[in-house]
Amino acid sequence: MTADPAASAVVPVPPLPVVFSWSAGKDSAYGLMTLLADRRFRVVGLLTTLTEGHRRVTMSGVREDLLDRQAAELGLPLTKVWIPPGCSNRLYEARMAAGLSATGEEGVRHLAFSDLFLEDVRSYRESWLAGLGWTGIFPLFGCDTAALAREMIAWGLRATLVCLDPQAMPPELAGREFDPALLDSLPAAVDPCGERGEFHTFVHAAPIFRRSIACHQGEVVRRDGFVYCDLEAD
Repeated sequence: MTADPAASAVVPVPPLPVVFSWSAGKDSAYGLMTLLADRRFRVVGLLTTLTEGHRRVTMSGVREDLLDRQAAELGLPLTKVWIPPGCSNRLYEARMAAGLSATGEEGVRHLAFSDLFLEDVRSYRESWLAGLGWTGIFPLFGCDTAALAREMIAWGLRATLVCLDPQAMPPELAGREFDPALLDSLPAAVDPCGERGEFHTFVHAAPIFRRSIACHQGEVVRRDGFVYCDLEAD
């Protein structure tokens, strides 16, 4: 008996729909680029946490209108998760769960993060998501951050330091561009990608953006133990 070629044909697997946890910073941009280039995945939207009252991205302090500009230049729908200042972990998880359920596409059960090497953070995310019936994806986890930081710049990513911990690095670096000169000037104890929370960035240009985002520096302030450089859209 002759085998039927159709019977042994490989059935193509459709790409996995994924929501991307978007921080507005360089790691998010590079992690998203990695997923967009991977045919196993299909990014269906972005998810970002913002602080009520301030209308800014939690952690980095990036203005909501700049976040909106990023989503528009990426051409991806954005789900905003609003949390109060000083949000408890229980409320944070509840708001995040509601945000995931509102991402808009039925059957999506994967959330991607640009975490780099903190095992405890990854374990927490995986455990929390598992309780919701979701799975985490970590496309950059385990990368050498010194090499990754320079790879981001070589790839064409342009970002500004918008928040930093003055206990870890000089406060005058707030507002600096994320470039080779900055990397060369960082204290030895600072991770080149700021993975331990030493600094946060805003990406204003990247190959995955349709156009770069014009903005200028505003006030530099100290608040809650951090130094913030405000950016305003042009």
